[in-house]
Amino acid sequence: MLAGLGALTVASYVYGERAHIPDIFAVRTLALVQTVLFGGAAWMVLTGRVTKGALTVILAVALLCRIPLVLSPPKFSADVYRYIWDGRVQGAGINPYRYVPADPALVGLRDAAIYPHVSRRDYAHTIYPPVAQAIFLAVTRVRQTVTAMKAAVVAFEGATVWLLCLALGLAGLPRERVLLYAWHPLVLWQYAGDGHIDAAAITFILVAVVAHFRRWESLTGIALGCATLVKVYPALLVFAFYRRGAWKMPVALAVTVAAGYLPYLGAGTGVIGFLPGYAVEEGIVTGDRFFALTLARLAGVAAPVAAYAGGALLVLFLLAYRVWRTEHRTAIGDVGYGAAFAAAFLVLLSTHYLWYFGWLVALLCFTPRIALLYMTGAALYLFSALWYRPWFGINDEMLAFDVALYGPTAGLALAERVGADIRGRLRRGALPIARHRRSGSPVLRRET
Repeated sequence: MLAGLGALTVASYVYGERAHIPDIFAVRTLALVQTVLFGGAAWMVLTGRVTKGALTVILAVALLCRIPLVLSPPKFSADVYRYIWDGRVQGAGINPYRYVPADPALVGLRDAAIYPHVSRRDYAHTIYPPVAQAIFLAVTRVRQTVTAMKAAVVAFEGATVWLLCLALGLAGLPRERVLLYAWHPLVLWQYAGDGHIDAAAITFILVAVVAHFRRWESLTGIALGCATLVKVYPALLVFAFYRRGAWKMPVALAVTVAAGYLPYLGAGTGVIGFLPGYAVEEGIVTGDRFFALTLARLAGVAAPVAAYAGGALLVLFLLAYRVWRTEHRTAIGDVGYGAAFAAAFLVLLSTHYLWYFGWLVALLCFTPRIALLYMTGAALYLFSALWYRPWFGINDEMLAFDVALYGPTAGLALAERVGADIRGRLRRGALPIARHRRSGSPVLRRET
């Protein structure tokens, strides 16, 4: 049955490439079919209805699904063209943080294949951190094409799948759970399809997970530092992996980040790139981006952005404090806390950019939750089906997306919590015995 679902899944991506689907709006029906197929396969894996031999099927299907996506043009985003441009600029010996693409100083680097597709080329400096820039440079020294960049991203995905299998084995969990990442439609479309560099950040996150399982503190910090130098948000995982008194990990992270920026300091404060402009452009400064703040304002509450930012930081602080105060830590439990930080980041930021969801998908392989599987699974379909069209009377496309995505997520999370409490009480009433930690999960004790 899993092989049959895999065959249909591969066929859906081959069809998506051969049918020359023009844009994200035309993807919605196909995305729904792919999400249903993925849901069926995920259910089989999570309920133990597959044998160990299924891992070969899972890996083969994962590879076959990516091939047509790598060969097709991007549909959701044009960011891959900026990657190629940044690599080209560095190849010419120019600091990529110094000039916007339209600057006359770079006129000799323009062409008809890449430059016209670079977004915000007239006013935005690059926003990508140093390790991402190093990847762009390395790939463009081979070939300056979209296919080459997407193939490099898929190579990182291959490393991620291997690391997931390794980490799942170390945690005593079925390696078949790698399907949750390898077959996930959002992951496939965003990384193999659009070539988003977040896939490299996820690879480094998995290196950190494996190192954390083996208690290699310095390597954990270096890996998290590299992930942060691809995209900034993995830095949150330091709070999930930190143990009291274990100073090597945060120090290694800080040193890695500092060393990464050294080659680019010639641009001065320009090394932060378009980040301030991005915050303005995306409604972060005004607060229009944030779902909870938007609901409060619709209800007549004149909540300032500073109050929301303070509340968001408080949520993250309380989560970090809970991790810090936990007496008996397990490595897999820390990964679960990492998934909680990832979910909190996504909900608090209220992002509609699908490539940000990938790191949560990878972490859910260790601690799957129905609510978060819904959030990551529904995002792709909702993005294409609700975008720019009224939904239940909601004409604001971002608000419609947020309501359809985060509303059911909250309901499912509450149901999971209540169900877990009820099951716990029933077990305690029927079997009043001491609880034991699960075997197969490395224990990290809090040092006092």
